[in-house]
Amino acid sequence: MTGQVRTVDGRVAGRRGQATREKLLDCLSDMLDSSPYRDVKVIDVARRAGTSPATFYQYFPDVEGAVLEIAERTAAESSSLAELTAGRSWVGKAGWQTAQELVDGFLEFWRKNDAILRVVDLGAAEGDKRFFKIRMKILNSVNSALSDSVAELQAKGRVDKDVNPAAIAGSLVVMLSAAASHQKGFTSWGVKQAELKPSLALLTYLGVTGKKPAK
Repeated sequence: MTGQVRTVDGRVAGRRGQATREKLLDCLSDMLDSSPYRDVKVIDVARRAGTSPATFYQYFPDVEGAVLEIAERTAAESSSLAELTAGRSWVGKAGWQTAQELVDGFLEFWRKNDAILRVVDLGAAEGDKRFFKIRMKILNSVNSALSDSVAELQAKGRVDKDVNPAAIAGSLVVMLSAAASHQKGFTSWGVKQAELKPSLALLTYLGVTGKKPAK
């Protein structure tokens, strides 16, 4: 952890205080895996962290404030998704590999952060602008890079000139995020992960290039 960490009243937290704050966030993250967001109470987080509600309130105004902290950190980590397509080739076998790695990255990122991403989606769907901005930050990390990739192919005459790169990229990103958040649901439909990945990669490659992949 870098930079100064402050308490709610503006004091700079010492090393011990920072460790306590991190433990509270870790415990809250664990609780979100098994409990609905709005059922989590300050006293439960504090008890799990081995401290008191008063200590919790030194670092966060409420549970929602702590949840937003976790969500912001998750959004910062999403920059790794952009690296899966930025500057990568979408031509031939290299392009097929790019599509596969992008899908793998999306599915893994959502599996790793499933609990907090469900909370972000819920808040955004309910019109909370704070959660909406976080959700867009996560999706934009890929959307911009993917849009640039389509535009580059278009400039080289590999993609129809009438295609809107931003529209294609946005459609693919929404598809990938929806599929990634529904991974457990696919299993109930009899779709295995080994079958889901190539299907999403195919749709992504077709969307970006307009062609079937060279495998």
